[in-house]
Amino acid sequence: MCVRFLLFVFLVSSLVAQDKPNVIFILADDMGVGDALGSSQVQMPELDSLREHGMTFTDAHVTASVCVPSRLSLMTGRYHWRFSKPKNRGPWGYLTPQINEQTFTLGKMFKQAAYNSAYIGKWHLGTKMTTKDSKTQGPKNTDYTKPLHYGPPQFGFDYSFILPGSLDMFPYAFIENNMWQGPVTAQKGWSAFNRVGPASEDFVDFETLDKISTKSEEYIAKQNGEDPFFLFVGLTGPHTPICPSPAFQGKSKLGLYGDFLMEIDHSVGRIVKALKEKGAYKNTLLVFSSDHGQGTYAGNIAKATPGQVKLLEEKGHSPNGPHRGYKFSLHEGGLRVPFIVQWPDKVKAGTRSNALVGLQDLMATFAELAGVSLKEHQAVDSISFVNSLTNPQGQSTRKNMIMTSVTEGPFVVRLGNWKLCLTPGTGTTSKYGNIPLYKDYWETALKSFGKKPTPDDLLKAPFIQLYDLDTDIREINNLANKHPEKVIELLTILREQIQQGRSTRGPKQANDTSVNIQRMRPKKLTSTD
Repeated sequence: MCVRFLLFVFLVSSLVAQDKPNVIFILADDMGVGDALGSSQVQMPELDSLREHGMTFTDAHVTASVCVPSRLSLMTGRYHWRFSKPKNRGPWGYLTPQINEQTFTLGKMFKQAAYNSAYIGKWHLGTKMTTKDSKTQGPKNTDYTKPLHYGPPQFGFDYSFILPGSLDMFPYAFIENNMWQGPVTAQKGWSAFNRVGPASEDFVDFETLDKISTKSEEYIAKQNGEDPFFLFVGLTGPHTPICPSPAFQGKSKLGLYGDFLMEIDHSVGRIVKALKEKGAYKNTLLVFSSDHGQGTYAGNIAKATPGQVKLLEEKGHSPNGPHRGYKFSLHEGGLRVPFIVQWPDKVKAGTRSNALVGLQDLMATFAELAGVSLKEHQAVDSISFVNSLTNPQGQSTRKNMIMTSVTEGPFVVRLGNWKLCLTPGTGTTSKYGNIPLYKDYWETALKSFGKKPTPDDLLKAPFIQLYDLDTDIREINNLANKHPEKVIELLTILREQIQQGRSTRGPKQANDTSVNIQRMRPKKLTSTD
């Protein structure tokens, strides 16, 4: 055992002590674990190659099953529910900043490590635009001839080329280094929800992936080969609109959605090819993941159509793999994501790890590899998984994780194979979401209970769910009644981490806002904990 332990320590030390690696993180938008695997109808050769030459994490999760909170946790290494909700949010892509300029971010961490850094693609973390009336930014008062006051540069990135929100959310225009690109004087809208709003004259939805890939290639090509770099690539698919470029239309046997997946896969391949052409392939740690699972309204029908995911599943393609639930839900289909790490000669090819990891763990992991010592108040919910890169069969460094469905949705607590959901249903009120509906599952639970529940009752069956994911990956058998002691154990973890303001070791920190564990209850049942 001593020899094995010393060998393990040597491997980890060698991994960290070497020259700082370049780091590329590619984040798909609304891609489930089944999407990333492809199927007989959808070929994903580039992601297959990443798995073949890298390590696949099978128990990777986001902190929320919707874009903004998931990305906020990822960018800061801190659970999204610890942050205060901005007072003036702004609609769609006009979302105002989710954090202030003092908040520690991935960009700032890499700057501290003397990396050159770039953010290219979907942003959706908020900006501060110049307005004509000094009021909250929106489609009618934004001055597109003036630079942003707050964007990726204020997050610590040296270069940025972003779409402010999702591809189906106006404004439809790119912003480079806080400057709007092209005259934003048109009104456009796309399939899916057909949200018509301000757009640049030359913006076309199906050209977006190619533009993001091209900018990523250009950024890699410009690196001097001496200073390390960090590139964050935010892909815009397979989030709606489902808009494969003409070159990919008809490529898959699945239909429009499959074509789009194949173009996303091709984008990954372009980035890997650019690394090889630059001679930076071997010293680059490349991570691929998604911000959450796929939604029910995306598929082969261009118009957003609730439930059309079932049509894909009937054709043999399950976007979220074997898991229950979709985007917006607290089930695994919404929270479990693809996660692949490739680092030639450092991470053993073709390996798998069952370690529990969260995307907020990227901060601590990248910091360790970049030689940055995080301060006690930074990245308080981020845990490095460097040890798993060298020992994929070893024990997970992360023992538990706190998640929610939507931004202010009910809590989920993971501890090993156990998963506790503090609601009787899917955890969402979205009409584009999951079944059963919010109203229905609460009515069923209240009828089953037979009387008005007390606050303590609401933290017991039938108002909560407990699953053993080792034996019930589809989350069918609610064990809350059979294992009340496990419910108490997981509730204790949640309460402690709320109270401590952190989930890592260190001094107590303050949450930016009060946190109530009883979230998204019917108003007549809402109480404080």
